Amino acid sequence: MTRLTVPISAENLDHAGRQIRAAAAAGAEMLELRTDYVENLTVEMVRALVAKVRTLAGPEMPTIVTCRDGRQGGARPYPTKLRMQVLAAALTAGAEFIDCEYENFRSVENQEKIRVALSQSSRGRLILSAHSFAGRFPDIRKLHRDIQAVCPSAIPKLVYTANHINDCFEALDLLHQTSGERIAFCMGEAGLMTRILAAKLGSFVTFASIDQASATAPGQLTIEQLSGLYRYASIGPATSLYGVIADPVGHSLSPAIHNACFESLGINSLYLPLLVGGGYTEFYLFMRAAALRKYLRFGGFSVTIPHKQNALGYVAREKGIVEPLASKIGAVNTLVLRKEDRLEAYNTDYAGALDAITAGMGIRRENLKALVVAVIGAGGVARAIVAGLSDAGARITIYNRTREKARKLASEFGCEFGGLGDLPQMDAELLINCTSVGMYPNTDETPAPDNCIRKGMTVFDTVYNPAETLLLKQAKHAGARTIDGVSMFVNQALAQFRLFTGWQADPELMRAAVCRSLAADQKG
Repeated sequence: MTRLTVPISAENLDHAGRQIRAAAAAGAEMLELRTDYVENLTVEMVRALVAKVRTLAGPEMPTIVTCRDGRQGGARPYPTKLRMQVLAAALTAGAEFIDCEYENFRSVENQEKIRVALSQSSRGRLILSAHSFAGRFPDIRKLHRDIQAVCPSAIPKLVYTANHINDCFEALDLLHQTSGERIAFCMGEAGLMTRILAAKLGSFVTFASIDQASATAPGQLTIEQLSGLYRYASIGPATSLYGVIADPVGHSLSPAIHNACFESLGINSLYLPLLVGGGYTEFYLFMRAAALRKYLRFGGFSVTIPHKQNALGYVAREKGIVEPLASKIGAVNTLVLRKEDRLEAYNTDYAGALDAITAGMGIRRENLKALVVAVIGAGGVARAIVAGLSDAGARITIYNRTREKARKLASEFGCEFGGLGDLPQMDAELLINCTSVGMYPNTDETPAPDNCIRKGMTVFDTVYNPAETLLLKQAKHAGARTIDGVSMFVNQALAQFRLFTGWQADPELMRAAVCRSLAADQKG
């Protein structure tokens, strides 16, 4: 069982008490006392810290005590002699585990002190750790073997910075290919999935902070995120995986809505944020690595900026199946890995938009034929929506700041085009904003002047943060019907969820998850 461990990074005993209470209340299964954070550290303070855990978190709360070396992430440059004394005192005080750097343990003097302290403890155990903040270890398997050879009873802990998500697979492979008690994960935003998947692959612990301010390593999740958003308690070897591939990915709402639906339907699946930096080569390497590792059980991916075209190219290279309209759009946002390595690609953006339009206008798909539509923007979102509306037979005019981009897109789909200055002269039944103008935090901006919005028309803004943009406020004031971007976002996610699982998710549950996430982001 992987223990959810919360570091206590307090500067003094009072601060430590507050953190211990908060960690226990949040559901910590183990505490790590990072004594290198303590001011004016003494052996007596370490004994007092261990006693505080027993008093405030209960005698059953397991505790790791470490005094990290500054070269491996320590907060204060305490001398080696004091750090060894701290570890020995922690065992005397009843701590279940001490964590010593493997590099320092190789010293004969340090090793002798630790072995003597362990021999005098009735239950204390040793974690031998190695950290690389620069990047991957030269040979992580050899390092794991070396630690086991030096002290077979110790728990190896191997942690390194993932400079790219593709660096993560070495840590995941190590957990998959070894047995017994061991710890392996990656630091940094690119290494996030390894912290979550520790529970799937049986790492002895995974770490989560009380809050962002008390994180002790780059990329460390909070216990609320790990337990709530990523449903840590439900992760196991049979859990299937999905995720959103993007760069950046930190503020994606997709994990919140898909994981909420997995939980609601009782599906043993997990949806991850996957930061895939770089271009086609890096995207290809990630996809191949994920697909080849059957033990991870990846079933599909949402794909967004900047990889929608890369995804289409990858599927073509792998001779997969591409939805016909997605080929016409030139981009896909959904990849599904079927049995026998069959790869399928779809674009649910246009379907999500068309569903939002028909629901918002109270019409059927067939009523889109000959509908007069004005589209603002000529980027990827506009391309998908124009393709869908064109396929349905709508009469479309594309307006863009750069007329040439509008002309080029219009020529592909048989549309009219114009510049933004032409908007006041347009006479459309439906106006769609496909730009990012008005997106949080620039909520005082609008892509269209007031005088082009009229009573009786419908205004659809694909921006979903905030749900009610300035454009939609203008439209309501003018007496126009409005459709918000949350509707499109939820609809495309519903389509993805069906493709991933074959199940119909609850749209209201998805919308509620989106609104909660948006409110939390704006509050933060």
